[in-house]
Amino acid sequence: MRKIAVIPAYNEERTIESVVRGVQEYVDIVLVVDDGSTDRTPMLAEAAGAKVIRHVENSGSGAATMTGVQAARILGADIVITLDADEQHDPHDIPLLLQPAEDGSADIVFANRFGRRNLIPFIRCLFNAIGNIITFTATGRWVADSQCGFKVFGPRAVRELNIRMSGFEFCTEIVRESVQHKWRMAQIPVKVIYSEYTLAKGQSFAGGVKTALKILLRSFIR
Repeated sequence: MRKIAVIPAYNEERTIESVVRGVQEYVDIVLVVDDGSTDRTPMLAEAAGAKVIRHVENSGSGAATMTGVQAARILGADIVITLDADEQHDPHDIPLLLQPAEDGSADIVFANRFGRRNLIPFIRCLFNAIGNIITFTATGRWVADSQCGFKVFGPRAVRELNIRMSGFEFCTEIVRESVQHKWRMAQIPVKVIYSEYTLAKGQSFAGGVKTALKILLRSFIR
């Protein structure tokens, strides 16, 4: 099976090289989607061995992920792995996530940062719990770590995935896609690596509220 990693990245020059190199041994191609970075992210990613696709302007993590999945389809991917560019995900966990997709037991595999004894700041736990509840309300499917960017899409999900939401709310949209398409799901505990840099990334409280409102609005409209 042809495996392609998709890494959305926005101003990640500090970490993108190590992330690309860490992923390479587990996949056939690493695709970095540079989402309008103003630093050296695309050059460093390419130097590390990744193929780089560039958005002219910052479009959001959802849009960058979908761009990567579309490119992976063109390149003949059977399986797509998505992960963040800030080093919070351990590439050594990739084989664990790949297994259910490779053996055909799951169409989508969600990483679960809360399934191991990881040191996760309380505010991150709180945001994730709120995100899980909102996702369950909007989709009817409970995912223990619905907002994590570390996922594996099997052949069916690679063909059928269609992300329309451009921001962080795309994680909930992916869960909704899994329900609508009746994808078989697996959840795998993984390691998470938090640093000062990683903790500075992500959504603010105000941004989280905005994301929640978007998700709930879309769930009632559809």
